[in-house]
Amino acid sequence: MEEKPKTATTGNSQKHITRSRFITKAGTAALSFMIIKPGLVRGTKANSKITLGVIGCGGRGTWIANLFNEHGGYQITAAADYFQDRVDVFGEKYQVAQSRRFINLSCYQKLLEQKPDAVAIISPPYFHPEQAAAAVDAGCHVYIAKPVAVDVPGCHSIAQSGREASAKKRCFLVDFQTRTNALFREAIRRVHDGAIGEIAFGQSSYHADRLAVKASPDGTRETNLRNWVFDKTLSGDIITEQNIHSLDVASWIMNQPPVYAVGTGGRKVRTDVGDCWDHFALLFQYPGHVGITFSSRQFNGHDTVGGIKNRVFGSLGVLETEYGGEVLIRGKNFYRGGRTNEIYRNGAVSNIATFYDSITKKRFDNATVAPSVRSNLVTILGRTAAYEGRIVYWDELIESEARLEVDLKGLKA
Repeated sequence: MEEKPKTATTGNSQKHITRSRFITKAGTAALSFMIIKPGLVRGTKANSKITLGVIGCGGRGTWIANLFNEHGGYQITAAADYFQDRVDVFGEKYQVAQSRRFINLSCYQKLLEQKPDAVAIISPPYFHPEQAAAAVDAGCHVYIAKPVAVDVPGCHSIAQSGREASAKKRCFLVDFQTRTNALFREAIRRVHDGAIGEIAFGQSSYHADRLAVKASPDGTRETNLRNWVFDKTLSGDIITEQNIHSLDVASWIMNQPPVYAVGTGGRKVRTDVGDCWDHFALLFQYPGHVGITFSSRQFNGHDTVGGIKNRVFGSLGVLETEYGGEVLIRGKNFYRGGRTNEIYRNGAVSNIATFYDSITKKRFDNATVAPSVRSNLVTILGRTAAYEGRIVYWDELIESEARLEVDLKGLKA
C-alpha cells in the first residue's frame, strides 16, 4: 500500500454506485437480484459488473475504492483489514455486508473464500507477495499497489504470480501512476528513439516532508502495524515504499537494470517514530558507464524545493520530468510536453479502467509486472548498498535469499 506522493495535486471525489440485476422467468412473477460472473455473460453494463474484494481498508484503500466505484464496472462485495474499526468504516461506506467483512492476519484468506472475481491488494507491502499468490491460486484477477514487495524473494514471488496469472487467464496489474501518463510516455518514447542522443548521466530525487503518524507510538505491535509506513520491514523503508516513484522513472528511462549501486543514508532528523531511515544518497551505475545519482529525504526541508524529479543529460539534449510538474525535452529535439498536475488521481483512474478492459476483453499479458518488479529490485539494490556501506552488484542482488521478517507474535491470527 502506498502513501500518497507529496505533491500539490490530489483528487478525492466520491460517487457511490449500487448494482442490481432484474431477472424474470417466463410464466412466473419471481424477481431476484444477483451479479453475474464476468466470465459468464458480457454485453450490457449491468451484467458486466466485476465483483471486487478490497484487502487493506486504510486511507489509500478507501481512496482507491472510491475510484473503483466511480468507474461503474465494479461492485465491492468484500473487505479485509487487520483492524475492526477500519473494515467497519469501509464496510459502511461501500455497503459491504457484515458477513463479508474480515479482520486479523488471516483476513485475506477469508475474503478469498468469498470468491470475488478480483481483489485489490492495498495492504502494507510486506504482505503483498503472500496475498497476491493466494489470490492467483484462488482464481482471482489481481490489482496490487506498489511497492510489490520488500525483499528480493518477495519480488521473485510477485513475478511468478504474474506468470501464473497469465497462464490461468487472469489479469495482474501493478498500480504505478506515472507509466499511464501520456506526457511521460511520449517523452520517454522519444528518449528511447534517440531524442537526447547518447546518455551521459542522470539525476533522480524524491524530497518530501515527513508523513503523518496515525497512532501515538507506544511500542505495541498493533500500533506499529497502524504506523507501518515508518517500519523498515513492513514498508521496505522509504526508498522502497515511497522513493520507488522516482527510481521507477529512472529505470524506465534506462530500460535495463543497473550494474551496481553504492551510497549512504541514515536516520538523523526524524527519530521519533519507527525505524525507517529519513534520507538516502546513492549512485546507480548503468551499463556504458552511465551514472544516475539519487537522493531522498522524508523530513522538513524548510521551504526548499522538493518533489519527485528526474533529469537525464545526453549528447543532443536533456530530459526533465516531475511527478505533478513539468515534462519536457530540451535541446536539438525539443519537446514541450506539459504539466502532469493530476497524475496521482488520473493514473489510478487509468489503471482501474485498464484492469476492467483487460478482464472483460480477455487480455492477460500482464505487462505491468516485469517493469514493476525490476524497479522494486532497483530500490532494494540501493537500500542494500546503503545499509551495508558497500558496492552491491545487480547480479549478486537478484540471487539473494535474504528476507525481511516481521515479528507477528501478539497479533491476532
